[in-house]
Amino acid sequence: MINMVRTKEKEAGALFAKDFGMKNVMAHPRLTKVVISVGTGSKMDKKKKELVLERITLIAGQKAITRPAKKSIATYKTREGDPIGVMVTLRGAQMYAFLDRLIHISLPRMRDFKGISPKSIDRKGNLTIGITESTIFPETAEDDLRDSFGFAVTLVSTAKDAKIAHIFFKHIGIPFRAV
Repeated sequence: MINMVRTKEKEAGALFAKDFGMKNVMAHPRLTKVVISVGTGSKMDKKKKELVLERITLIAGQKAITRPAKKSIATYKTREGDPIGVMVTLRGAQMYAFLDRLIHISLPRMRDFKGISPKSIDRKGNLTIGITESTIFPETAEDDLRDSFGFAVTLVSTAKDAKIAHIFFKHIGIPFRAV
């Protein structure tokens, strides 16, 4: 299977060497990891947390883990160590396979999708995409619709600033909204 994102990432090197004068290959921006995370909160029942864990594992293609609270917060009735989220970090071939599915299959299936806002790129050059429904992924499409949840996908790159990151993400195929 040809991996389009990996191919376009390698092609981006010539673009940055020509347009930005980055002659050193190690200075070119590249993806380092993709982090998928869901905040489940402390009040969610155990069945729902297990459902979220299973679906994120299906979507990512890798075992997700529950994340504990780092400190106690009385107003939210959370104690240190309570499970409050689910996350998975993808690197290498699994990262590129997930991005191919995200860009070419899942994002076009979103309701009223007009593109990702360029403001989603932070100053360090990372892109965070908020997915409002988990049912846009074909792996979870047959599951019950009332158990839908949202999550965040963060693409971590080695880009030095938001401008270079925007050009890099656009080149690898991220569909940005027209400003």
